[in-house]
Amino acid sequence: MAAAPHASWWSDAVFYQVYLRSFADSDTDGIGDLEGLRRRLGYLEQLGVDALWLTPFYRSPMADHGYDVADPRDVDPMFGTLRDFDELLADAHRRGIRVTVDVVPNHTSNQHAWFKSAMAAAPGSRERARYLFRDGRGPDGAEPPNNWVSVFGGPAWTRVPDGQWYLHLFTPQQPDLNWDDAEVRYDLERTLRFWLDRGVDGFRFDVAHGMAKAPGLPDMDPRAAQEYRTSEQGKAYDPRFDDDGVHDVHRMIRKVLDEYPGTMSVGEIWVSDEERLARYLRPDELHLAFNFRLMLTHFDADALRTAIERSLAVPRAAGTDATWTLSNHDVSRTVSRYGGGAAGLRRARAMALVELALPGAVYLYNGEELGLPDADLPASALTDPRARTLGPEYGRDPERVPMPWDGDLPPFGFSRNPRTWLPTPPEWAGLTAERQLADPESTLALYRQAIELRRTHPALHAGDELEWYGAPAGCFAFRRGRGGLICALNTSASSIALPPGEVLLSSSPLVQGRLPPDAAAWLV
Repeated sequence: MAAAPHASWWSDAVFYQVYLRSFADSDTDGIGDLEGLRRRLGYLEQLGVDALWLTPFYRSPMADHGYDVADPRDVDPMFGTLRDFDELLADAHRRGIRVTVDVVPNHTSNQHAWFKSAMAAAPGSRERARYLFRDGRGPDGAEPPNNWVSVFGGPAWTRVPDGQWYLHLFTPQQPDLNWDDAEVRYDLERTLRFWLDRGVDGFRFDVAHGMAKAPGLPDMDPRAAQEYRTSEQGKAYDPRFDDDGVHDVHRMIRKVLDEYPGTMSVGEIWVSDEERLARYLRPDELHLAFNFRLMLTHFDADALRTAIERSLAVPRAAGTDATWTLSNHDVSRTVSRYGGGAAGLRRARAMALVELALPGAVYLYNGEELGLPDADLPASALTDPRARTLGPEYGRDPERVPMPWDGDLPPFGFSRNPRTWLPTPPEWAGLTAERQLADPESTLALYRQAIELRRTHPALHAGDELEWYGAPAGCFAFRRGRGGLICALNTSASSIALPPGEVLLSSSPLVQGRLPPDAAAWLV
C-alpha cells in the first residue's frame, strides 16, 4: 500500500535548486563552488527553503558542465574538495536545511576509466559490455546501427577506429551505459551509498526515464526528436526513453534508499502520458517525480487549470505527492517565458503564488526568487553544447548566468573576478539580492512571505484536495481543502472582484480592492 501523503518531510517541502557554477564563487576563478554556496547559506535560511538540490559537482571534463561524470564519488577541483562538501552539508543541517544531490545514471563521461578501458579493448570484450557498442549497418558497417538521434542534435552514434559504434543520447562525450550489465548496477549502488553514508538527504536523478533501452534497439519515429521535452512527448514512437525495463533500475535504487530512513528520490521524467508517468511513483520506485506540464503551459487561466488538474491526477493515482516546478537550468526563465519585461515579471510573480499554494513539493531555481529574466548573451559568450550543435536559440546559457548578489557593477558580488564563466548583464544592478532585501515590494520579499506563510499558516495545511470556484473568463480560483487558503489568478485584461475573505498576500497591489490583470492573491 502506498504511504499516505504528507507522511515525510519532502511531501510539501520547498526545494531550492543550486546551479553550482552560477551561485557563488569563493576562489576567484569566476566559477561557483561549494565553499561559495556554504557562505551564502544564511541567505537561503532567510529565504525559508527546506532543502537544496545541488547540480553535479563530481569530477568531470565539463563537456556538458558536469553532466558528463568521470568519477561520481569525488569532487571536481573546480568546485572544491570532499572536505568542502562535508562542511557544507554539516552547516546546512545546522541551519535546518536538507541537502540532495544530482545523480547521472544514464551515461558517463568519455573520460571515465571504464570508457577509456572500453576504447582500448576489442569488440565483444567485457570492457565494452558496460556501454552500448554495436556493429554498424550496411555491407561495411559504415552506417549507424539505427536511426536514433541525439537530444543535442545529429546521430546518437559515434564510430570508433575499429569500426564499431557507441550510443550517446546526448553529446559524444557522454556515452550511454548498458543497464543490462550487473557491474553498471552495482556501481550506481556504490555511488548512492557513498553519498548517503556522508549524510545526504536524497537524490535528483537525471534523465530518470532513460537507462533502459528498447530490446534490439529498433528505429525511432523521426517525429519523436521534435517532441522530446514537450507536452507532445510520447505521441511518436521513441524507444530511446521510457522503456519498461527502467523500472527495474528504480526498484534497485529504492531498495538502497529504504535502508537510510528519511532519504528521498526525485526523478527528471519527460513523459507526458499520465499513466506511464504514474508508474515511476509506485511504492517501490521514486518518492517524487517532476511533472513538467505546468512549466510547459502558457499564461492562460484555463490552460493552467487543466495543467494543474492533470498534474495532480498522476501522484494521486500512485498514492503519493505532487511535485511542482516552473523553472530549472534547462528551460527559459519564467519572466522571459511569460513575455519578458514588466509584464513577464508580473506574470512570473503571479505564478509563484499559484505554485506555492499547491499541495505537494515545490522546486525553485536559483534566481527565480529575484525575478531574473534570461540574459541576452553575445554569441562569443555561449558555452552550452546545445548551442553549438543545434544553434544559439537552443542554448541554455541565458538561464544559467551567475547570481547577482550585491553592488552596482557586474558580476555583482558573485565573484571577485570580473571575468566570470558567463557574463552578467549590467542592467541587473536593480535585481541584486542586496537591493531586494531592502525593498518590501520586491520579488524576493514576495517569495520570502509566501514561503513563510506556506510553512506557518494553518490555512495552507488544510489537506490536499482542491476545490475550484466559478471565476470570470481568463481567471481561476481554488481553495486548499475545507476552510483552507483560496488562491485566485487573473490572466485576463481587466481587474476582477476577489472571492470573499481576508487578503494575505498579492503578487501585485490591488486596485480599489480588485485583483489587477497578470496577478494572483491568497485569501482566507
